Amino acid sequence: MTKKTSSTFQEKAKAAIDKKAALGEDIDLKKYTGKDSEIPYHKDPSELPSDVKERMLGAGVILEDTSQRSGTYLQMDNMPVHYSTTQEGVEVMPVSQALEKYDWMPDYWWKAVAVDQDKYTANIELNNYDGYFIRALKGQKTVFPVQACLYLAKEKMVQNVHNIIIAEEGSELHIITGCTAAVREEFGLHVGVSEFYIKKGAKVTFTMIHSWNPDTAVRPRTGAFVEDNGLFMSNYLLMKPVHSIQMNPTVRCVGENSTVRYNSILVAVPGSSLDIGTRVLLNAKGARTEIISRAITTGGDITARGYIEGNAPEVKGHLECRGLILGEKGSIYSIPELKGNLANIDLSHEAAIGKIAEEEVEYLMARGLTKAEATAAIVRGFLHVDIEGLPPLLSAELKKAVDASEKEVM
Repeated sequence: MTKKTSSTFQEKAKAAIDKKAALGEDIDLKKYTGKDSEIPYHKDPSELPSDVKERMLGAGVILEDTSQRSGTYLQMDNMPVHYSTTQEGVEVMPVSQALEKYDWMPDYWWKAVAVDQDKYTANIELNNYDGYFIRALKGQKTVFPVQACLYLAKEKMVQNVHNIIIAEEGSELHIITGCTAAVREEFGLHVGVSEFYIKKGAKVTFTMIHSWNPDTAVRPRTGAFVEDNGLFMSNYLLMKPVHSIQMNPTVRCVGENSTVRYNSILVAVPGSSLDIGTRVLLNAKGARTEIISRAITTGGDITARGYIEGNAPEVKGHLECRGLILGEKGSIYSIPELKGNLANIDLSHEAAIGKIAEEEVEYLMARGLTKAEATAAIVRGFLHVDIEGLPPLLSAELKKAVDASEKEVM
C-alpha cells in the first residue's frame, strides 16, 4: 500500500468527487489549486520565518523551545516541513512515510471516515496530500503533549490533509494541534481528514485551536473508534475570524465502558459562518459521552449540532449547548438530537440561547466595574468550561488561548 493507496479507494473517490456535503455551504473545488510551492524541510523548527512562527504560536504551537513537547509535526500547504519526537515510545511522522513503513496501515486507512463521504474526502484521496501520523506504543504515556500545526500558506490553495492517530492498548497520548493561515486577502481552503483509534484502556486528549483568517473555508472530516475502557477527550477552540467552517465528527464507542467527551468554545464574528456538531454512537455496554459547547456570536452565524445514539444497555449521554448573542446581528441555531434504540439507557440534553442580562451588568457596575469590564467578566465566565481529566499543562495552554482571544471577542 503506497501513498496513493489502493485502486478501490481511488474508484470510490472518483465516484464521489461531485457529491455535495450533507451540511454547510457547498464549495467549488475548481477555484482552488493543490499544487505546492517547494517548501524546504527544517530540521530546527525555530528557523522558520518569524511571521510563520508568530501565526503558529497564535494557534498554540511553540517552536522556539520544544522541551515541553513529546513531538512536533509541521505542515505548510501539502508539504511536511518538520517532524520529530523527544520521547521513546511515541512516533510522529508524515502519514506518507507511515504508509511506506508499515504494512498494517490498511487496517487504519479510510476506516473511521469514508473516502466517499463527500466531495472533500474524495478530493483528498485523488489529489496531492499528506498529514501527520501520531502513535503511542502499548503502555506508553506522553510526559508532554505532542504538537502539530497545519499551516495554509499559499493563496487560492486547497490544503488536503489525512491524519492517523493511534493510541495502543494502555497508552496515554496528549495532542495539541493548531491550524492557521498566512495573513492575506486571497481565499483558501483547508480540508482535513483525521482518523482516531483508541485501543483498550488507552486515553487520548486532543486539543484543537483554529486561528484562520476571514477568507478561509475549512472542512474537517473526523472519525474515531474507542475500545474497552478507552477515553477520547476532544477540546475545540475557535475565537478568530473565518469565512466558514463545517464539521460534524463521528465517534463510535465500540468497547464496553468506553468514554467520549467533547468540549467546544465557538465565537462567530461578522462575516463568519460556523456549522459545528458532534455525533457519538454508544454501541457497547456501559459507554458514556458528554458533549458541551459554548457559542457566542458578535455578528456571525452559528449552527451548533449534537447527536447521541444509544445502541447498547446501560449507556449514558448528555448534550449541553449554551449560546450568547452580543450585539444586534448574528444568529445561533442549536440542534440537539437524541436517539435511543432499546431500554435501559440514559440520554439527556439541555440548550439555552440569550443575551447578557442587564441586571447582571448593573450588579457588577454597582460594585465598581465599568460597563465594559462587567460585560467582559460575564463573557469570561460564560466561556469557562470545566474540563475534567485534562493534564495541567494542557489546561494551562487552553486557558492561555482563551485569554489571548478575549479582547478580540469584546
